[in-house]
Amino acid sequence: MVDKIVPNDSRVQYKTANLNGHTYNYILSEPKGTKPLNTIFLIHGFPDMSFGWRYQIPHLTSLGLRVVVPDMIGYGDTDAPEDPKEYTCKKTCDDLAALASHIGVSSIILGGHDWGGAVVYRMAMYYPKLLSAVFSVCTPFMPPQKKFMHMSEMPNFKYQIQLRGPGVVKKIVGEEKIRQFLAGIYGARSKDGKPTFTVEVGCLFDRLDGVGSSPLVSDEELDFYVSKFKRNGMRGPTNWYRTGELNYEDEKEIALSGKEIKFQMPFLFISATNDVALPPSLSREMERSFRSLTKGQVEATHWALWEKPEEINQYLEEFLVGQIGARRASL
Repeated sequence: MVDKIVPNDSRVQYKTANLNGHTYNYILSEPKGTKPLNTIFLIHGFPDMSFGWRYQIPHLTSLGLRVVVPDMIGYGDTDAPEDPKEYTCKKTCDDLAALASHIGVSSIILGGHDWGGAVVYRMAMYYPKLLSAVFSVCTPFMPPQKKFMHMSEMPNFKYQIQLRGPGVVKKIVGEEKIRQFLAGIYGARSKDGKPTFTVEVGCLFDRLDGVGSSPLVSDEELDFYVSKFKRNGMRGPTNWYRTGELNYEDEKEIALSGKEIKFQMPFLFISATNDVALPPSLSREMERSFRSLTKGQVEATHWALWEKPEEINQYLEEFLVGQIGARRASL
């Protein structure tokens, strides 16, 4: 059985830092009895928080790594400003660079999932000298656009139309609705066995009442998620979907420069066979943008970190041991 942290786990520390005017909360896990070989940042996506990396934190610490896992802007105990301008990939990267400085390190390994995956590629664009190795789970690299196109124009991203609109913010209010919403996204089914969230529509609000238990998170874990999400509601988490044009403007100059993006640091990309939002086919032409790209795949949905933690951890260990000399701590 794969070790994982639990809500309010005493084996890790819970820290805060003021980064560019925002207060961030983050999990810190240090290797016991040894100086860290390196520092690794883990970046979550929607709708998640630092706790989403619960299966990976103990394993990565056992490799001799200092593990830093922030609640991203809008989530958990981190600030949740109203303005979508505070949620752009560029601002997020600036905040992560400030977090590295706050911790006192000049080089980090960086990993992400979902929106966190999108962030790590942008971090490699904006702060390449800070990164010694990078990985993404589920999220492929999508280069800067020369002409703006909402991601929701793609069939597998239609749900983003709903998420950037007002519906989820207005309707998913209070503990009960937040619990139903999260349970459904985390694989629970409606009373008649149907999904409550699809990539074609988003949340199917009329199916939420009586939704069953999630097969991916325990009742205790779901309670923990709900307690954090109710703090600021759904405005912050959905603000990430309101940044399309803002991110485009930040990256337009790079796209129009005509210069080919070629990441120099080693990268690992792990796709999930049954991820309907981010199918493996999206990564078909990724290789051209990397000097060193390792690919892996697990048989899982979008929640691969939880469904196949042993396989994910094995990929990470093989990549990190090979690239930066991480080692398993002696038991």
